[in-house]
Amino acid sequence: MSDFTIRLATADDLDAIRAIYNYYVERSTCTYQIEPDTAAERAAWFRDRSAKYPATVAERDGAVIGWGALSPWKSRCGYAWSAEASVYIHHEHHRRGLGKALLLDLIARGRAAGLHTIIGATSSDQTASLALQVSVGFEVIGTHREVGRKFDRWLDVTYTQLMLAER
Repeated sequence: MSDFTIRLATADDLDAIRAIYNYYVERSTCTYQIEPDTAAERAAWFRDRSAKYPATVAERDGAVIGWGALSPWKSRCGYAWSAEASVYIHHEHHRRGLGKALLLDLIARGRAAGLHTIIGATSSDQTASLALQVSVGFEVIGTHREVGRKFDRWLDVTYTQLMLAER
C-alpha cells in the first residue's frame, strides 16, 4: 500500500504545485507555463478545466508532494480528443512509484472523461520521463523540434512525441 493519496487538485493547491514545477523550470531549457495569479483566476482555472482535463495532486501527511495534469494540446498533432500528460514530483520522492501512480491515475481519469487518444511529449534528453511514459503503454510516434521565444524563454528543444491510443 502506498503512503500517499491522489486526489483532484483545487485552487488551494496551486502554490504547492507552482513550487514543485519551478524546481523543474530552474533546471530546464524547455519548460514554461502560464499560471493564474488572482484567487478568482485560480478558482476558475480548476473549475473550468477539471472535468475534461483533470489536474491531480499526490498528498502525504497533508503536504502536496507531486502533481499531474492532462491539458488540451492543439498544436503539434491532429488527433481528435488529444491531451498532453504531464507529471511532476518533489525531487525527494523520485523512484518511489509516485510518478507512475500519478500518470496511471491521470490516464484513467482522462478515459473516464472521454479522451480517446492521449498525446505526450518530453524533451528528448529527459530519459527518465520517456521511460516512465513508455512503461505505461505510450508509443514513440516521432520527434518535434521547437525553436524560438516562448513567453520569457528562448527554446531550442527536440521533443519526443508519444501516443497512448484507446485500448
